[in-house]
Amino acid sequence: MIKKVFFAYEKILYERTKKIHDIKSKFFQNMIDDMFETMYYHNGVGLAAPQIGENYRLAVLDVKDGNPLVIVNPKIVRAEGSRKILEGCLSVPEWLGDVVRSEKVVVEAQDRNGKTFRVRAESNLLAQCLEHEIDHLDGKLFIQKIKSSEELWRITNDGK
Repeated sequence: MIKKVFFAYEKILYERTKKIHDIKSKFFQNMIDDMFETMYYHNGVGLAAPQIGENYRLAVLDVKDGNPLVIVNPKIVRAEGSRKILEGCLSVPEWLGDVVRSEKVVVEAQDRNGKTFRVRAESNLLAQCLEHEIDHLDGKLFIQKIKSSEELWRITNDGK
């Protein structure tokens, strides 16, 4: 089921999320399916539970590499380097900004069956997306990382 996406002015997006203890429950399994459906509907590459109004440490990602990913209770265990990269968000439609992200990240999480795994990403969309979604789970939006108005652009209908 496609869910409503919450926007930057809504309080839930600024709250730290709660750890999940029963990921195999029907409630969370349905939430995962709904999150993927919602993300694909809006042409996103990642979606965190707070973006659909749920205060849980859960996100889904699909950077179109043939490997859709569910991350439950994720944490960044290593981050190295930095790079400035253009970023957007389903919760901040019509805006893009230059954000500093890690060059390499290693994330530990559980999958939708509760099995712990690690994912390593280097200088690609997956690394950016992992950090972005984990920020959501910590109550942070990409617009909070922007240092000046020169690093934020509004997308108009004519593509500018």
